[in-house]
Amino acid sequence: MRGKFSVVGVGNMAGAILNGVFRSGILSPADVTLFDTDPKKSEIFASNGCIVANSAGEAAAAGKYVLLSVKPQVLEGVLLSIKDSIDDETVLISICAGISASFIRKTVGFACRVVTVMPNTPLLLGSGATAIGRVEPISDEEFGFVKSIFAAAGKAYEIPANLMNEVIPLNGSSPAYVYFFAKAFVDEAVKNGFDYNVALELFSASLVGSAKMMTESGKTLDELITMVSSPGGTTIAGLGALKSEGFDEAVRACSEATIRRAYELGK
Repeated sequence: MRGKFSVVGVGNMAGAILNGVFRSGILSPADVTLFDTDPKKSEIFASNGCIVANSAGEAAAAGKYVLLSVKPQVLEGVLLSIKDSIDDETVLISICAGISASFIRKTVGFACRVVTVMPNTPLLLGSGATAIGRVEPISDEEFGFVKSIFAAAGKAYEIPANLMNEVIPLNGSSPAYVYFFAKAFVDEAVKNGFDYNVALELFSASLVGSAKMMTESGKTLDELITMVSSPGGTTIAGLGALKSEGFDEAVRACSEATIRRAYELGK
């Protein structure tokens, strides 16, 4: 009888997902079969009771749900190695950026069940933001189970499956862009005489508070900007500098480059 859940590729993201489902009780370690080309990556989960397979195909054969947690560049080889170990009842869960359901189906040679997912690294702290695309045919029960897997490590949102590349700037890559933005302000604060850790704590706390204002205040983004921006004040001066230096254009270029690369990876 097929087991519950399999993982091919046991990196940081897969580890965060597994820790979330174990913590929530959605799955127990005995429900999970793992495979990674580096056996050391599976050791900690094996010591907790997970089953370690000898190959990707063996892992895939053991699970109704198979999480594909590998780099997009190697996914084709992984799919070719498991295609004889899955059937039309298997649900492949892909977190590979830029890889479409049609690519997966073409590679395995039949119209398998697929759920495309774009998680992000804050899953490591149980604070992830995951976008999930429903690809027919998939039952409500199957899709709901997949969604619960990612909701166990943060928040999960269903989006149209044809927007999985377009969502990457919003949640998949955006943590790096936030860190880049934060680094610029923290580095500038250090130049102005602040201790690095104090500057980091102040800016980080401001990010957390600002995020709560965006989601909990009931105000639009424009209204929130206005709340901070006294006429003729410091914030207005700073916003003016951001605009004159092309901040909006830089963000647009960043988003477009991210999406463009996702489509390149999927070819």
